[in-house]
Amino acid sequence: MVQVVPGRFTARTDEPFVVFIIGLRVNRFFDLRKWLPTAMAMGPMLKELYQHPEKGFLDAQTFLYWRGIALVQYWRSFEDLERFAKDPDDPHMPAWQRFNQEARKSGSVGIFHETYLVELGAYEAIYANMPPSASPKPPRWYPPSAQERAPAAAS
Repeated sequence: MVQVVPGRFTARTDEPFVVFIIGLRVNRFFDLRKWLPTAMAMGPMLKELYQHPEKGFLDAQTFLYWRGIALVQYWRSFEDLERFAKDPDDPHMPAWQRFNQEARKSGSVGIFHETYLVELGAYEAIYANMPPSASPKPPRWYPPSAQERAPAAAS
């Protein structure tokens, strides 16, 4: 069982970072052979990224929803994310090419992604009674200061 850290914490980092949201939506459930390869493509990418932190990937959280799956990824920089996406030796480029050649045409699956550059001090991260893995790395958990507690406590 996952160890839950009791109490309230915040995550902080001393560097800007990137939040990348990526996901897919299954449009035609019974067209399994069209959308399953797209759904399966993220596993090898994440494995590669976790094995090579020098690529700039920090961490990810996975979310399932009614018609698909989404990941919130944290990256060191936009340049690192873009380098990984465009490198033919990394698993993203072949998966993207397969999607464009096969699944995109059928409409059986849709994909989305959004990228946000988060400047130093321009974010809030509050966690309460969560496992440590809920916080992206390298931001670390700290008990919030009185200043940080006030705004979130009011909501």
